[in-house]
Amino acid sequence: MIVIDEKRIFDEIQRRRPVSVALNGPDGILPKIQETASNIMERFGIPAYVLADSCFGTCDMNTNGAKVLGAEILFHIGHSINSTSFGDNIVLVDAFDNISFENIARKCVEEFRGKTISLVTDSQHLHEVDKVRTILEQGGVKVNVGRGKGQLNDGQVFGCEFYPVMETRDSVDANIFLGQSNFHAAGVALSTSRPTYVLDPYFNEIRDVTEFAQTLQKKSILAVYKAAEAESFGIIVGLKEGQFSKMAALKFKKELEALGKKVQLFALTDITDDKLRNLKGVDAFIQVACPRISTDNHFHKPVLSTPQANALVKILKKENVESIFQIPHWL
Repeated sequence: MIVIDEKRIFDEIQRRRPVSVALNGPDGILPKIQETASNIMERFGIPAYVLADSCFGTCDMNTNGAKVLGAEILFHIGHSINSTSFGDNIVLVDAFDNISFENIARKCVEEFRGKTISLVTDSQHLHEVDKVRTILEQGGVKVNVGRGKGQLNDGQVFGCEFYPVMETRDSVDANIFLGQSNFHAAGVALSTSRPTYVLDPYFNEIRDVTEFAQTLQKKSILAVYKAAEAESFGIIVGLKEGQFSKMAALKFKKELEALGKKVQLFALTDITDDKLRNLKGVDAFIQVACPRISTDNHFHKPVLSTPQANALVKILKKENVESIFQIPHWL
């Protein structure tokens, strides 16, 4: 069950005395966020707005929505980083899953005894890393937990940021991801080119996501080579606050035009196939908003992420292309 750190929220409201607040977080915990918003309104008698648009991380906090509503504090819930705030008006609040990993960790011991693994997880299960590490090491599994960098805590990954596992990849046999998220685990597998497994405590299963990740990689590489045949490109700037990479878009524009390609510039908040179908005269797209948009979704034309676009430029220049995704940060 997801548990939100309501004490931190209540303490901030008590201290700051806002007239209204807003809350948001990932789709999977919206019902719990609704409960917290109701608790705020009952306890403090102020409006508490739930920003219910999809939210994929600290790059996607919808601060503009909070400003439009006049909310003096935005509580961003469930995407923990190694900081507790973004400026004066955004407070990051932990939400953790209190399910135990003990049973699945003991099952993991039987499969990985005598091997060296990198232990990694997402925000909701960071508090379980030390417990699982102890169980595995007592059972004869050597465990490495990579150091965090940037916004990441030790042993933590985002969907596009993988510093801890990149640090350990040359010294381990496999990556072990704590949680249910194939989304995060596939990114771990792609960035490290190491066998990667999910320890799912809900189904009490060890799930190999390596083949799934390889399928995503093949699809991504194919999109790059299809885009290499294009004559006209649409370069998309993401309008979400943490996905706004205008300079990267202009860099790709300059590089492609120097290679004789026609380029149009677009800006979108949500990049979907339906919206791209409305745009004419474009053979392929590059989006510099979020790399997982390109790897995890279906589009009727090539839609390249920043790592894919870097590979495309090298191909067009007849240069060697190394592994596209084996970098710690995909932006």
